[in-house]
Amino acid sequence: MNWLITGCSSGLGRALAERLLDRGERVVVTARRPESIADLAARDNALGLRLDVTDRDQIAAAVAAAGPVDVLVNNAAYGYLSGIEEGEDDEIRAMFEANVIGMAAVTRAFLPQMRERGAGHVLTVSSIGGLVAFPTIGYYCATKWAAEAISEALAVEAAPLGVKVTIAELGGLRTEWAGGSLHVSKTVIDDYEVVAQGRAFIPSIHGHQTGDPYRAADALIDIVQSPEPPLRVVLGSDALGILEERVKTYADVVEAGREGASAIDFPG
Repeated sequence: MNWLITGCSSGLGRALAERLLDRGERVVVTARRPESIADLAARDNALGLRLDVTDRDQIAAAVAAAGPVDVLVNNAAYGYLSGIEEGEDDEIRAMFEANVIGMAAVTRAFLPQMRERGAGHVLTVSSIGGLVAFPTIGYYCATKWAAEAISEALAVEAAPLGVKVTIAELGGLRTEWAGGSLHVSKTVIDDYEVVAQGRAFIPSIHGHQTGDPYRAADALIDIVQSPEPPLRVVLGSDALGILEERVKTYADVVEAGREGASAIDFPG
């Protein structure tokens, strides 16, 4: 299989690339800074490419250089620490450009070849923050909710064409997400106590997350190579616990709305 992974300079992207290369798979490893993946690109079964997912020319060049791609892994993304009122327009736009618009652009660029072959797999690396929003990272969660919506719609659209889609709902991994990769709003509003707690807590978990990126990589490879890969997969005990609580909340919403939901329907 020929894999292409966005965001291979560190974290899960690098772990996944290393695991696949060790297994003998052909991997197109990409990063905004090619020097950060030079060691991976030097492997016999690797192709290293410069790819900023917000640069349409670089996306087109990657499509031309990569050849037929069996599995596209949309991994490139980063976080932003900010309360909602504290959010800064430029930072918000830049994160949406990378995490959502860039992800969609890369996906659109590789879909034609998958359609023509009648086969392919798009793996969207999301987060439990794509299903549950948290204070202090609300804008980041919004990007993941958007990525999930795009991926879920694509799964229905592309299934008859032989293209599969899987969304990975990840818990905390020991990567740079809460460290050097994390953007932080310069605007601070002291009134928001819960945001202040998040500003202190999230960086403090850096290096202490429960999830191992290499084990996550192994799990993702097994899922992609399974005969019937699921649309969604939850990875991480922390993610599972959070999702279980959210499912209970939604069940309560359904029950609470059962009597009154039809009140707005046209009679008959």
